[in-house]
Amino acid sequence: MKIGFPKGLLYCDYSPFFSTFFTELGCSVVSSPDTNKTILDLGVKHCIDEACLPIKIFHGHVAYLKDQCDYIFIPRFMSISTNESICPKFCGLPEMIENNIKDLPKIISYPIYMDNEKNFMKFIKKCGHHFTMNSFKIQKAYLKAKNAQEDFISKKTTHKIHNIKVALAGHPYNLYDSYINLNLIKKLDKLNISVLTEKNIDESLINKQITHLFKKPFWTFARKSYGFSTFCAKNHLVDGIIYVSSFACGIDSVVLELIKKEVESFPILLLKIDEQTGEAGFNTRLEAFSDMLERRYNFNENNIS
Repeated sequence: MKIGFPKGLLYCDYSPFFSTFFTELGCSVVSSPDTNKTILDLGVKHCIDEACLPIKIFHGHVAYLKDQCDYIFIPRFMSISTNESICPKFCGLPEMIENNIKDLPKIISYPIYMDNEKNFMKFIKKCGHHFTMNSFKIQKAYLKAKNAQEDFISKKTTHKIHNIKVALAGHPYNLYDSYINLNLIKKLDKLNISVLTEKNIDESLINKQITHLFKKPFWTFARKSYGFSTFCAKNHLVDGIIYVSSFACGIDSVVLELIKKEVESFPILLLKIDEQTGEAGFNTRLEAFSDMLERRYNFNENNIS
């Protein structure tokens, strides 16, 4: 039994778990390739124009896989943190895919609530019973998948060390898909700029920053982006913030204003991405931001000495 696993959206965070789970159930997992021009073109062709770039990319990954598997796994993430919701695009993603792409294989799209283990086990049992009625086998697959995910999380992402550092914020699938963000991390390294992401900071420290807000953010991505960015700025861990945002993302438009209000005059660069983003303009903005950070760094170093 072949299960297609599109390499888009939260694949970057949860692929170890789901790949291991399906494999332990006796399935063969077929992943799409890393995002490329073919994937993007397929996504633009099949998806509605109003959708954000990550959703179009996901459509492209599904269209690429649809003739190579018996099932396609389209994660219907509903919540990944207690008392918080995830971006609405995930809730209706399976229906979007079904209505936009024809001749699909069977879809696995049970709701996924990862806010606590009891809720998550509802998905595990439903999904597991799709392939076997052996509860022991399902439980064993779940435990192996959980261990694989914990190993993945424990491996901290490290980047090259430079004198100038930036906090790289935004939805994870925008930060870790190098095709979407035009190899942003490599470009920053060439400009002698180090990168910190929320994976480098303990989540308890990120959550402390939320207490400054009038109300706790409703969205998980909003909480993490705000808490991480403001923590890094307030504690002088970085020299600037780069926020990568999909064009027309409503959540990001609010979060960015909250960050600006909290950090005041701290250097922030907003990089908006969509399928029309040009690399020349992208590079120009990065280089200008890099020059400004370097001048500030040298000025501060000279004053200290």
